[in-house]
Formats: sequence, structure tokens, C-alpha cells
Amino acid sequence: MKRLAVVILNYRRAALTIDCLRSLESEIATYGDRHVVVIEQNSDDGSGDAIAAAIAQHGWDRWITFVRSPVNLGFAGGNNLGFKTIEARNYLLFNSDARATSGCIGQLLDALEAQPDVGAIGPRLQDPDGTPQVSCFRYRTPLTEFLDAAGTGPLDRFFAKRVIPMGVFNEPMEPQWESFACIMLRREVIERIGPMDDGYFMYFEDIDYSRHIRKAGWRILHWPAAKVMHLRGGTSSVKSAMKARKRVPKYYYEARSRYYAKFYGGVPGLWFTNGLWLLGRTIAIVRETLGRKTPDVCEREGLDNWTNWLSPMRPPQAQTGGEL
Repeated sequence: MKRLAVVILNYRRAALTIDCLRSLESEIATYGDRHVVVIEQNSDDGSGDAIAAAIAQHGWDRWITFVRSPVNLGFAGGNNLGFKTIEARNYLLFNSDARATSGCIGQLLDALEAQPDVGAIGPRLQDPDGTPQVSCFRYRTPLTEFLDAAGTGPLDRFFAKRVIPMGVFNEPMEPQWESFACIMLRREVIERIGPMDDGYFMYFEDIDYSRHIRKAGWRILHWPAAKVMHLRGGTSSVKSAMKARKRVPKYYYEARSRYYAKFYGGVPGLWFTNGLWLLGRTIAIVRETLGRKTPDVCEREGLDNWTNWLSPMRPPQAQTGGEL
């Protein structure tokens, strides 16, 4: 059994994935107890063949297992396939838009194994210029939907301990969840709580799984001494759409509805959450009308929040398309 298996997903992102593998070579290839699994998610642009060719050309097949999935399983499903592909004591979920820095994998691995009560550990994510990214968060709740929709400083300050982003930290700390762009999990976690919920195609599965990890008694640890470059948004159009206030893909709202129904009371919980969002949006509209606020809602967001409003646990329709 390997000490570590790194799971990387690819969907129409050959160049990103190949660069990602190149950054991992010095962290993996010289260690016999570390291995990489690349899950190719049925890309229709030839990127799977391009990655397979790069692996063969560079002789990476010694430390990489390349798997072709017949369908795009999404983030949770793709990583679950990675867990099944190879047995390891620890698994590192690693986005194709992430880049390893010298020693970061070993630092995470040593820190995780030195603390048996830690079930998941993540590094500091940073921009290419070294600027730290916020990767430590509090849970999304119905109240955070109200706060996000209202977008007012006084409310955020009053509910400061509920605001989702927690900031940047220079010392180890315990967030409620942290970005799954790069997260290391113990095998025992997966064995005890099961695989990730593949009812999410993409987004919210990281919060969901983190809640189960903590509920089972493990800590989630942020380890900023290990640094990983993150290109942000390279595997999905959701963040760019949000930034431009464009309409966000349906699979995001499918995941949102599933999450709030699952953890906050089923269909009534989702309706209550959407009601709080509407209340917050009303506050924002008043301030926008008075000229005190710039609109920051995504196109058709108020309508799309009601995706699967009667059956929020429905399997994601995006499994036949979408992105990574």
C-alpha cells in the first residue's frame, strides 16, 4: 500500500493537467511510496490523448496511473474513482490548476501523520506572485445567504463570526472547512464516513464532506508552512461568471439546493434559505436605488436559486455535460 496517492481530475484541460504533473514530478517520482492517479473525465476535445502522450513521452508512467472514465463524474465522483483505483494510507486531492512548490507534499504528509486526530489537512494556497489566497472558511448557512445577498458592511461586522471567509493565517489553525483545490485526507476518514457524495456534480461537496469529517470526530487543519500555487478558476467557469455577474452554470445551483436541503431541513429548509436570500436582496435593492451600492447579483440568480426546489436531492443533470 502506498503512503500517498495524489488524485487529479481532467476535463478539457490538457495543458493545465500536464503542467500540474510537471510540478509534481520532483515531489512524487523519487519517492517509491507516493503515486499519482489521473482521472480523465471523458473529454471530447482530445485532451485525454494529449495527457496520455505526455505521460509516455516523459516516462511518467512509473509514478502515474492514467484512468479514462466513460462519463464525466464531476468532482466528487471523479475523486471517488481515484480512491478506488489505488490503495493508499493517505489521499491528496489536487486540482489541475494547482502547482506544487518544493517540499509542500512532504510537509503536509508529515504533519497529517504526526497528528492522528487530524482527518484532513490543507496548505496555504497562493497566487503565482506569492500572494496568499483565502482558503479557510466557515460553513455556508441560511444566514450567510442573507448576508451575501445584502452585501452590507454593518451586517457583516455584526455577524462577523458567521461570515464565510476567515482570512489568511500564518500559523496552523482549524477552519470549519478549507478549499478542496488541495486537501489531504486519511484513508481512515474515507473508510469510516464513506466516499464523497456524488449527488453533487461540482461545488458544495467540499463543505459537505468537511461537515462529515468533523462530525466523525476528526479535526480539519490548515497548514500554511506548505504552500501550493493555485491559478484559481482554471477548472471551472463558475468563478469567472460570478466575477462578471453573468449567469452561473446550472450544476452550481443543483449543488446549492442539495446542500441546504441536506443540512437544513429538506425542502422547507431550502425554501427558508431562499427566503432569507430574498430578504437580503431586498436590502441590497434599496441601497442600490439610493445610489449607495453597486449591484453585485449574478444574472438570474434569484430564479436559479430555486433549481430543484421540489426535489433538491435529485441526481445532478450535469453528469452528461458541464465541466470537470
